[in-house]
Order: sequence, then structure tokens, then C-alpha cells
Amino acid sequence: MSNLDAFKTECREWIAANYPESLKAPATDANQVWGGKKAVYHNPDSKVWLDRMAEKGWTAPMWPKEYGGGGLSNEENRILQSELNRANCRLALASFGIWMLGPVLLKYGTEEQKKEHLPKIVRGEIRWCQGYSEPGSGSDLASLQTSCEDKGDHWLVNGSKIWTSYAHYADWIFCLVRTDKSSKHDGISFLLFDMESEGVDAQPIKLISGASPFCQTFLDNVKVPKENMVGEINKGWTIAKELLQHERSMVAGFGLSKGGLDGNAGAYTMISIAKDYLGEEDGKIADAVARQKVADFEIKNEAFALTMQRSAEEAKAGNSPGAVSSIFKLYGTELNKKRYELMIELMGAQALGWEGEGFKEMETSITRSWLRSKGNSIEGGTSEIQKNIIAQRVLGLPK
Repeated sequence: MSNLDAFKTECREWIAANYPESLKAPATDANQVWGGKKAVYHNPDSKVWLDRMAEKGWTAPMWPKEYGGGGLSNEENRILQSELNRANCRLALASFGIWMLGPVLLKYGTEEQKKEHLPKIVRGEIRWCQGYSEPGSGSDLASLQTSCEDKGDHWLVNGSKIWTSYAHYADWIFCLVRTDKSSKHDGISFLLFDMESEGVDAQPIKLISGASPFCQTFLDNVKVPKENMVGEINKGWTIAKELLQHERSMVAGFGLSKGGLDGNAGAYTMISIAKDYLGEEDGKIADAVARQKVADFEIKNEAFALTMQRSAEEAKAGNSPGAVSSIFKLYGTELNKKRYELMIELMGAQALGWEGEGFKEMETSITRSWLRSKGNSIEGGTSEIQKNIIAQRVLGLPK
């Protein structure tokens, strides 16, 4: 037996012995585990599963072991993810720390910053939010104006951020600030600070879906320790761009999921919804037109999954996703929007419910998730921005 075969057996046996029985039921958004000091575990076994995965380092399986990760190779990680999927395991930890901050902290952070923050991220002890966009700086992110002044023994931050996802639940924020007003790109720095710092105020923004995952975050004379700057002063734009590539890869993943971050459609498949609402004949969706639409979607979904997998396998461990992440982000978000549009179509009049009698929780949840999915093509850089990046940096077309 090869080493990889032995590892596959190890993974399968460990999952069988450690995955809680109660988590085998379909998941809902309320059961999503984000960790952090304010975490609420609706099912106690969700915390058990998080702790067991974190102990193995498998919430961040490819991070170095010295920072709490699993230290796995590309091949080992593929096997682990395959076995987790095979057992229909829930995600142990949803984390902007893992998806976005961690990779750039591993590359640009000091040893002290890595030892301080990375193990806490792996264990789900800290929840992060992202302070990038501002009321006047969205697509033109580099025009941001949140100021950061050097006060000798600390930084002093003033300004505001908007669309800060889950800021009202977060423990810490990774934030872009302006440290030099004379230069647009070369006057930006990358700062980390505690959301409980005096002067930080996160105000939720209610969306059309009825949820409030985003906030406007006000920063009024916030004092930040000098050691909390990542990289060199005025060199944060390089870090910011690389982090955006990781974020776009994360958002692209919505296209492969059965539900986005704010939906609980993950408990239901497109095929099961079609059969439930349109009936089935000989194990197939009864309506021929709907059957064709579902088949077309599933083919595109599978092709996208294989393309992302191939891209990951071609890249070396630790490499930045690069501009190709814009292709995945553009296509993945459109695919996720198409998913919900098709679900709504399949459900017919039952997709028109918002609340009250006559509508199941699943139906109103999918309707709200459909509305929420429209934001996928804005967050992480609009589709228009991604098309520009693809044209210039992937296809080499003139500006």
C-alpha cells in the first residue's frame, strides 16, 4: 500500500469515528459555524466537530503545522477533501481568516503575527472581517481615504468602511488604511486591529433579502498598536491585491455550493426540488423541459468544478491564485445566480412566499437566498472589474 493509499484509509476511518451522528441531517444556515468569541452553536455537536478537525489541523489542512495547520501536501489535501465529501460532512469552520487573511499573513506577516493569529484562526477562536470598501471607494478601491496617522507609540485610525461582512459578529478586522495622502496606490497600508477597540462601531445594513450580513463600520480615533501593521508602511496595496485574488476564489466557490454564505439551500439539491414540485416518472424528473434545464445546469456545474480542480492541481502549493481567479469569480457568481433562478422557477408559486402560513421554511429560505445571490456579482469586485482584469491580464488585450 502506498503512502497516499494509507492516508486515504486513515482519513476514511478517522471521519467514520469522529463525525457526529447528529450532523448527518441536512444543514441549515443557522448551523453554519463561524467560530469566534461571539459564536453560537445551535447544535453542540457542531462545536465538537470543529474541535476535532482543529486538533488535526484540518480546518486549514495545508497550513504549516507550526501555526496549527495540518501540514498536508496538495495530494493529501485532495484525498482529505474527497473523503469529507464522500461522507457528506459539513464544513467544520467557515472563516475569512482561513479563506482570505491566512494566506497573505503566511506570506507577508512577521513571525510574531503568524504565531499570534494563525493558530487562533485554525481553532476557530477568532472571527475576522474585511475592511476594504468605503462609501466613496468601491470599484476604485485604491481611492480609499480612511486615515492612519503615526502617533509614535501607536497608529490612529479615522474613517469608515462599508459592506463589511459580519462586522457586528467579528472579533478582529484586516483593514486598508491611508498612511500617505500624496500617493494613491503607494500610500496604502494593511492593518489588523481588535473590533472591541474604543472608537469602532459596526452598524448592520438590512438587505432586500431581510438579512443584515453587511455593516457600515465607523472608525473614530481608533488606537492600534504599531506591531499590528502587516508588511511595510505604504506597501499594503500589494497585500490587498493578493488577498482579493483569494477572496475571488472563495466567492467563485459559491457557484459550486448548493447555497451561498447566507442561504440554507445546501440541504436541497436541484434534482430533489424538481422532483418534489414537478413529480417524477421512472426515477426521472417528470417534466421534460425542466429535466433538460436541470441537466444543462448540472453539466455546467460539474464542468466548472473540474476546471477549478484542474487549476488547483496545476498550481504549486502556496502560490497566489493569480488573475485566473477573476475568471472563476465571474463564472462562479453567474452560475450561483442561475442556480437560484432555476430553483425559483421549479418551485413555481411556492417561490413567491416571504413568511406566514402556506409556505415551508425551505421555500422562503430559497426565495431570500435568490435575492441575496444578486450581490455575488458585486462583492469581491464587480463583474465589470473582473472582465477588465481578464481582458488585460489574462488575454493581454490593450487597455
